[in-house]
Amino acid sequence: MKIATFNINNINKRLANLLAWLRSAKPDVVALQELKAADAEFPKAALEKAGYGAVWCGQKSWNGVAILARGCEPILTRTHLPGGGTDAQSRYIEAAVRGVLITSLYAPNGNPQPGPKFGEKLAWMRHLTAHAEDLYKAGIPVVLAGDYNVVPTDRDIYPTKSYAKDALLQPESRALFQRILDQGWVDAIRALHPDAPMYTFWDYMRNRWARDAGLRIDHLLLSAQAAERLIDAGVDRDVRARDGASDHAPAWVELREAAKARRTSRAPTRKTAPAPVRRKAPVPTGRPLLVIDGDSFAHRAYHALPKTILRRGGRPAGAILGFANMLLKFYRTEQPRAVLVGWDTLDAPTYRHQKFPAYQSGRKFDKALLEQLDALPQFVAACGFANAKAAGYEADDFLAAAAVGEERRGGTVLVASGDRDTFQLASASTTILFPLRAGEVARISPAEVRARYGVDPEQVADFIALRGDPSDKLPGVAGLGAAGAAQVLRTYGTLENALKAGRFAAHAERLQLFRSIAKMDRKARLPRLADQAPTWAKAAALAREWELNQLASRLEELAAAAERAGGGR
Repeated sequence: MKIATFNINNINKRLANLLAWLRSAKPDVVALQELKAADAEFPKAALEKAGYGAVWCGQKSWNGVAILARGCEPILTRTHLPGGGTDAQSRYIEAAVRGVLITSLYAPNGNPQPGPKFGEKLAWMRHLTAHAEDLYKAGIPVVLAGDYNVVPTDRDIYPTKSYAKDALLQPESRALFQRILDQGWVDAIRALHPDAPMYTFWDYMRNRWARDAGLRIDHLLLSAQAAERLIDAGVDRDVRARDGASDHAPAWVELREAAKARRTSRAPTRKTAPAPVRRKAPVPTGRPLLVIDGDSFAHRAYHALPKTILRRGGRPAGAILGFANMLLKFYRTEQPRAVLVGWDTLDAPTYRHQKFPAYQSGRKFDKALLEQLDALPQFVAACGFANAKAAGYEADDFLAAAAVGEERRGGTVLVASGDRDTFQLASASTTILFPLRAGEVARISPAEVRARYGVDPEQVADFIALRGDPSDKLPGVAGLGAAGAAQVLRTYGTLENALKAGRFAAHAERLQLFRSIAKMDRKARLPRLADQAPTWAKAAALAREWELNQLASRLEELAAAAERAGGGR
C-alpha cells in the first residue's frame, strides 16, 4: 500500500502535473495540500477519470487539503483538528482507506517571526500534538501525512544561514515536532534514509532547485501499527523538475498489506516434507533463504548517494550506507531464515574472462568504490550473515549454487540482484527481487520472465547468447535482437537444437561459448547456510567504529528489539 503526501501548490493550475505523476507513480493514497481552490472548484471528475476517489476541504486562493484513494472512496472521519486553532483555514482532513487512517495536514508557515503568525503556527501545532497523542493511543494503523512546515534538524536543509530566522527552523517549531515523535511516531523517511538528503521543498526564488538548495518539510509519521508494516519510503524528486511544477516533491511510504503483515509478524513455519539430510545439512524452515548480489547493490548505492557521505578518517561511505539500508530493508521485509551475500572478484579474472578475453572489457571502477567493496563483507559478517567470494567466480555463481541447493532441500529462495542474468534462476521455489526506481522492487517469477522476454527461465542463457549483452561485451547474432532470439527459442526450444537444425552455422562455436558464459555456475562452493540469528549489536559496534552513527543507532535499536523478543544479538 503506497501512501504519498504532496503539496501541489494549486491543484487546478497543476492538474496535468498531478495526473502525470499519478499515472507513473501509482500511489494508492495521496494526501494533497495547498489546493488553492474552493470546494466547488475541486477537479473531482478528472481525478475520478484517473481512477481516484477523493474527499477534500477547499478554500479559495489559499490552503485546502484533500485525500485521494485509488479505486475506492476514502471514508471521511474528520475535517478539522479538535480544539479550535486556525482550522477555518482548511488545513486538516482525515480519512480511512483500506484499514489505515490517513491525514492530510498543512501546518501554518508562521512567518514572519516573531509575530502573530508565528503564534498561530505554534498554537496549531499544539492542537496537532494533542490529537496525535489520541490517535497513537487508539492502537490502529495511522499515517500522519502532510506539509508540517517544520525542518526537524539541520541535516534536513542544505548548508545555509539564510533560513536562520525562518519560522520553519525555530527551536519552538522543532520542539513541537519532536513532541509528536516522542509519543512513539516513526518518521518513515528518516527511518529508512537516516543520513541521505531527502529534501521535499525547493523555493522558486534564488535558483534553489538548480542548486539543490532544498528543505525537508513534508513528512509521513507512522503509528506503531503502521510502522511494523513499513517496507519502503522515498521522495519523487523528478516531479519537481517538470515544467510548471509545484515547489514541493511527493514523499511516500509503502506498507505491507494487513493480511501479509499479520502473517509476517507470526512468522509461521510452512509444513513441507523433510529434505534428506547429508553431512548435517540444515533442514530449511518455512522462511526463505535470501541471497544477494553484493556488487550489484553496492554499485547502485555508490552512484545514487552523495559522495560527501564519509566514515572515520574522511573515507568514502556512500556505498556502505546505501548497501546497509538495502540489507536491513530486505531483512525486515522478507524475514529470511539465512542471508548469503555473493561478491565478484574484481582483482582477478574469472573463468569467463579466460574463455572470452573481451568479456566485460573496458570496465573501470572508482578507487572510492573499490575501497568500500573491500569493507562491505566485514559489515555483512558483523550482522551475522554469510559471504561468498572466490577467485575465478562472480557473485551470480554463488547465487545460483545457493538457489539450487536450497531448492533441493525443499526450501524457497529469494535472489536479490539488479542483474537480469539472474532471471534464469526463477522457478516455482525461487523468486528474483529486482530493484526498480525510487526503491521499488519487482518480484520476478517464471511468468514475469516469459512476459518480459518471451522465453522460459531455463532459456535465458540461450536468449542472452543469441541476443547479446552489451554490458558484458557479448555480441550475439548481428541483427537478430531480442524479438528474433525469442522467436528462435520458441521454434527450436534450445540454442543447441537450433544449431543442429543448421541455424547460425557460421557462428555455432561462438554462440556455444556465449551460452557457457551467460549460464551461471551452479556448483560454486558455498559456506554452510544454517539458520541465522542476526548479530545486530556487533554490526552496531562496527558502524560506531566507522563513525556512521545514524546507522549504528538503527542497528542498536534492532539489537534491543531482538533481545526483548528473545532472538538475535
